[in-house]
Amino acid sequence: MHVPTITANYLAILALIYAALALQVVRLRRISGAPFNDGGNEGLRSAIRAHGNFMEYVPIIVLMAALLEMSGASPLRIHLLMGALMLSRLLHPLGMYAAPGSLRFTICRAGSIFLTIGLLISCALTILSRLPWVAIADEISDQVLATFDLLKTIAIILTV
Repeated sequence: MHVPTITANYLAILALIYAALALQVVRLRRISGAPFNDGGNEGLRSAIRAHGNFMEYVPIIVLMAALLEMSGASPLRIHLLMGALMLSRLLHPLGMYAAPGSLRFTICRAGSIFLTIGLLISCALTILSRLPWVAIADEISDQVLATFDLLKTIAIILTV
């Protein structure tokens, strides 16, 4: 197992994007005088959701990409996964700040949703496909049999 350096490099860039999103929320809170919630300010609401959406999806996708990298996935695959994540995280705020119903809104929001959900599913299925299912099934069956043996022993002791 090795250190997931490819994932770490992308994560550093994603952290800078996250910091920019956080600073945008802080800036808009100061301008609008809304220390909590959005104060009815649509721009602040968009900034809060762009920031929150980033935090909702990035950690789990980065974690799965790091696990894949550590388990020996090809560098190209990791670059593709993390590059797609970076693209989706750049598209999303662009869509959030566009006028609802506009072409930019539709392309950026739909594109980011498609990429993000696709990454979640792709990483999860890849991880699941790498698990040693036969060994897991054998271990579970051994544990079930051991549990039954223990329960039989307890039943015998209690009836004596």
